[in-house]
Amino acid sequence: LTAMGEPSMDPTISAADSTAQQDSLFSMTDVFLISLITGLFTYWFFFRKKKEEVPDLPKMQSVAAPVRDSSFIEKMKKTGRNIVVFYGSQTGTAEEFANRLSKDAHRYGLRGMAADPEEYDLSDLSRLSEIDKSLAVFCMATYGEGDPTDNAQDFYDWLQEADADLSGLRFAVFGLGNKTYEHFNAMGKYVDKRLEELGAQRIFELGLGDDDGNLEEDFITWREQFWPAVCEHFGVEATGEESSIRQYELVVHTDVNMNKVYTGEMGRLKSYENQKPPFDAKNPFLAQVTENRKLNEGGERHLMHLELDISNSKIRYESGDHVAVYPANDSSLVNQIGEILGTDLDTVMSLNNLDEESNKKHPFPCPTSYRTALTYYLDITNPPRTNVLYELAQYATDAGEQERLRKMASSAAEGKALYLSWVVEARRNILAILQDMPSLRPPIDHLCELLPRLQARYYSIASSSKVHPNSIHICAVTVEYETKTGRLNKGVATNWLKNKVPEQNGSSSLVPMYVRKSQFRLPFKPSTPVIMIGPGTGIAPFIGFIQERAWLKQQGKEVGETVLYYGCRHEREDYLYREELARFQKEGVLTQLNVAFSRDQAEKVYVQHLLKKNKENVWKLLNEGMAHIYVCGDARNMARDVQNAFYEIVSEFGNMSQPQAVDYVKKLMTKGRYSLDVWS
Repeated sequence: LTAMGEPSMDPTISAADSTAQQDSLFSMTDVFLISLITGLFTYWFFFRKKKEEVPDLPKMQSVAAPVRDSSFIEKMKKTGRNIVVFYGSQTGTAEEFANRLSKDAHRYGLRGMAADPEEYDLSDLSRLSEIDKSLAVFCMATYGEGDPTDNAQDFYDWLQEADADLSGLRFAVFGLGNKTYEHFNAMGKYVDKRLEELGAQRIFELGLGDDDGNLEEDFITWREQFWPAVCEHFGVEATGEESSIRQYELVVHTDVNMNKVYTGEMGRLKSYENQKPPFDAKNPFLAQVTENRKLNEGGERHLMHLELDISNSKIRYESGDHVAVYPANDSSLVNQIGEILGTDLDTVMSLNNLDEESNKKHPFPCPTSYRTALTYYLDITNPPRTNVLYELAQYATDAGEQERLRKMASSAAEGKALYLSWVVEARRNILAILQDMPSLRPPIDHLCELLPRLQARYYSIASSSKVHPNSIHICAVTVEYETKTGRLNKGVATNWLKNKVPEQNGSSSLVPMYVRKSQFRLPFKPSTPVIMIGPGTGIAPFIGFIQERAWLKQQGKEVGETVLYYGCRHEREDYLYREELARFQKEGVLTQLNVAFSRDQAEKVYVQHLLKKNKENVWKLLNEGMAHIYVCGDARNMARDVQNAFYEIVSEFGNMSQPQAVDYVKKLMTKGRYSLDVWS
């Protein structure tokens, strides 16, 4: 057809012949085109994919979708603020510190606001200089292996990609970390360094808080030097002593529709009665406990295996992920607080933010009862921080007790030492403090305002979704210990889980939960060897890993060597999953099972000793087999000792110096061949 319009036609053809040829060609062409169009239309009409296959569903609003304000700059201008304190917080501590710093500002004639970076566009930092005497402070916690917290992930991504000019921005950073982890305070250090690279002016040095030591003292020490630096920079002076300013006002509801009252929900009212996916931190799924059995055969501790039913939840998980559960405080502790303060715990109330412009309208879901707040929303078992003691001191009618509280909340060396010994080391929670200070009887609403939020607890999932798509397994040990004052303190979550029995007499045990994704993943190729090191409950993710490798083998996949180093105290007492491990070994999935019983002989034997004992095999798997290493459990001692064992093995068999061996292991981590899932 295209040749018709080409100029290369033979010039000897007569005009008449040419016309006849064209007529003939056009008619054939027309027939062909009409046939083609008709055929295509028929095919489209009868064989096209029907639209019904993709139903046009109404858009569901995610419960946890962050509400982004137009701009924190506009908000600061509107409310007359000049200091913004952003927090990257996973457990609430960084948020607490940010609130304390924002409240401090009024002492210096400044006005502060705490802000969640997830709710704002951080590229507006370049405009902060539009506000007189403006300052951005960042309280940034580091999570996991040097990662940002969930709410700071977008900010972290922006910092990495940004080429913004922040030359007008003044800033300071306080990092919250733990020295037992490999990447101590990585997020705080990165934010501090990156802001300077983008041209921002640091007005006070980076603070590095260590939760393995005394995080509260680290913060107070930094804070008492930070404010004088701010005063010097802006030429302002303190207007007076630190004073108690209520952030929330109490409203008691005498005539309230109980359908409008929160009873423990984390986000949406009645979300536990009317469950809607997707499920996350602000919208947990109520999973039914289908199994709860004791794993150990003896000893004082209680080690348990729980199974949570996630059928019909649309929750998906992978081996290595974490399950977060929201626990409840012991009702006897709640009742004792109510009795000491002479309060009707079933009073329905709201605590409303006095700052009407704040995004945070209440400290916890309101309206609710004091009983619900103290049971589901507030942390009543951890030693309170110094700011809580300072605020409570005004209610102590005994002069000596009031002075003692104020001293512990001060930055004086004597006060810090007293707080460390009397509160932290003695593990005195708020109930113990009220019991030991008979004149201290604060209003319960102010106490509820001051106490931090009760946080979700994370557990490494002890199952594989390939084998158990509708259930999530947890392996945990109940925490229980006697304090220096002779009190018996119990871990909130583990003791609450211990009492979650499967369905009895028609009533089921429910656990509010959601899944948090992790980087703790099996190799992409099933044929890659794996070396797993997990003493105690650190075995949890490896039960999932082994289940998955067994499933892959059943699918006909070539599965590489699967090596486990496990440790416990006594073979006959706390050897967890003994039968399951023996079965996996018999089936040939678990190619090596190395178990260290630390207290069955005179000299203690730990997993690192077994690694060194099998050093040749370990090096062969690592060097020739390109094995992946996984370590799960205690960060303070075990993870460090295991890492040192690998340094020794690499140094000896790789003919390397100590620094070279350290570098070799660090490179394994960077490449994702040495993964950690540890806690302190």
